[in-house]
Formats: sequence, structure tokens, C-alpha cells
Amino acid sequence: MTIKRERPCWDTYFMDITCLVAKRATCLRRAVGAVVVKERRVLATGYNGAPSNVRHCAEVGCLREQLNVPSGERHELCRGIHAEQNAIIQAAYHGVSIKGATLFCTNLPCSICTKMIINAGIVRIVYQAGYADTISKDMLAEARMELVHLPTSQTEVPS
Repeated sequence: MTIKRERPCWDTYFMDITCLVAKRATCLRRAVGAVVVKERRVLATGYNGAPSNVRHCAEVGCLREQLNVPSGERHELCRGIHAEQNAIIQAAYHGVSIKGATLFCTNLPCSICTKMIINAGIVRIVYQAGYADTISKDMLAEARMELVHLPTSQTEVPS
């Protein structure tokens, strides 16, 4: 007897991994995860938080909260590194090319991350939720980046 079980499509599978990565985030405002994938293989992961050997916001407080900085603005006023930046840095640190890869991210990247993503040669972004950064959206469109919105509850079963 053959048992037919539901399997998620590849995008859902990698997004589920991305959500798990986000659980490592140390940001007090938003937990974000990023996973770089090429040819159905995970190349690098990242989550948002302070750099290595630097105290996390959970320990010292959130500078952005203290200064009342709205989401999507003044990215430099933060001790943390964005998840997308951490994934790109990890790939570079370990000598892994991400040219032609897909970035899975829990949120659409900000304008700073977008510039890095474009120049790193990433060709596709799959994301769960939007982000308040119109410059990012404009640059992604101009760069002809393939964007796929994959909401949390979406699952596909292959035929």
C-alpha cells in the first residue's frame, strides 16, 4: 500500500528553514531570518543581531527604541546587523559564491541590504512579509529582481 503524504514545495521548505533561523535573532524589535540557496542547497544563513563578541540588544537595550526611530528609517542607528547582511557575510567568510542564488527572507530587505543583495549577484528573493522601505522596492524593480511573496500559511502539495 502506497501512502501519499503532503510535502511542501521547495520554496515553502526553504522558507520554513528561514523561519527557524529567525528564532536565533537577538533584536528586540523584529526577529528576521535569511537563507541563501542555490540549486536546492543551503549556502549560508543569517539572522539579525549584534556582531560577534559584541553584547546583544537584549543585554544593553535597543538604541532605536531609546531614540524613537521608526521602522525602515535610519538603519545606521542600531548595534545589530540585518539577517541578509549576516548571510552574505557568512558566505564571503567561508568562501562560498552566492552568484545566481535565491535569498529566502522573513521580510523584504531594506535599501541597504538590497544594494548588497544586488551586487552579490543574488537573482531571486522569496519573502514572507513586506518592509517599510520604498527605496528598496524601487531598486529591486529597477534591477529586475525576481520577487516572490510567500505568506506564512501558504503550502503547496506537488502532484
